[in-house]
Amino acid sequence: MSEYSRSPRQPRKKGSGPSQGPGSPGGVRRSARPPAGGKSGGKSGGKATGPRFAGSTKASQPTKLPDRKAAPEIDVHDPDGVRLQKLMAAGGVGSRRVCENLIEQGRVTVDGQVVTELGVRINARSQVVHVDGVRVNLDEDRVYLAFNKPKGVVTTMHDELGRISLADYVGNREERLFHVGRLDADTEGLLLLTNDGDLAHRLQHPAYGVLKTYVATIRGPVQRDVGKRLREGVELDDGPVSVDSFRIVDHQPGKAMVEVVLHEGRKHVVRRMLEAVGHPVLELVRTEVGPIRLADLRSGRTRRLNKAEIGALYKAAGL
Repeated sequence: MSEYSRSPRQPRKKGSGPSQGPGSPGGVRRSARPPAGGKSGGKSGGKATGPRFAGSTKASQPTKLPDRKAAPEIDVHDPDGVRLQKLMAAGGVGSRRVCENLIEQGRVTVDGQVVTELGVRINARSQVVHVDGVRVNLDEDRVYLAFNKPKGVVTTMHDELGRISLADYVGNREERLFHVGRLDADTEGLLLLTNDGDLAHRLQHPAYGVLKTYVATIRGPVQRDVGKRLREGVELDDGPVSVDSFRIVDHQPGKAMVEVVLHEGRKHVVRRMLEAVGHPVLELVRTEVGPIRLADLRSGRTRRLNKAEIGALYKAAGL
């Protein structure tokens, strides 16, 4: 007789499990050892407590596993949004095909999650996209300007005293712009203007460490220990403050030109620091904010930041 043939049914007690020999009811012999968990749960037996074999008459429904390939789309996909590669191309990353290649190579994240599916749609206003770790500006309504503030202009959009203010230069724009930090009336140079409130806050808050560079003309000659004293910190009336770097740019009879780099944003901080070490400021120009440079922008003029500059600002602010 074959090993898989049936043997005569043996009587058994009601409620007992099936015989575990090779001729037990159920047909094909599966194992000489009982499955883990005890009884196999035949008609007259109790419920099985261990895993069931495939083909069991009461097999549990298999758990449906998520499709790993579709996971990014499930998490970040917005059916009412715009295709990711289209928004990236509009954001200046490159052509549509270049953007598709970047996505397929796993170099693009949406809200911190890597996306490799070309069919993903997102909301440009609420979702954040990075390419190789650099944020892409997807919202075409956002404005990022560099302004060379002239001396004598107050850093406000409205001045109750009627002095020349930022409104005289950008007040006719439709967008409501924020100035990133302030420059006092006697200080000229680079001022960033934007309607991106989150970025503006981070760029001017000392906790994010975004550096600002100033070139100051001071009374000279410059004492040898000035740089060391400024780097170690000087005591002002509102607490100690230190520079991130200091160097002498040029010497002239009775005065000198120095470069000061710091991330503090207190009122008149550069003027007060230099005066505290014995070198009052004669002229002061801010030349850089983070990665953005004043360069050859003429006094009183504005220019739009390009895509690379905007991405660099996001990175500097940790966005």
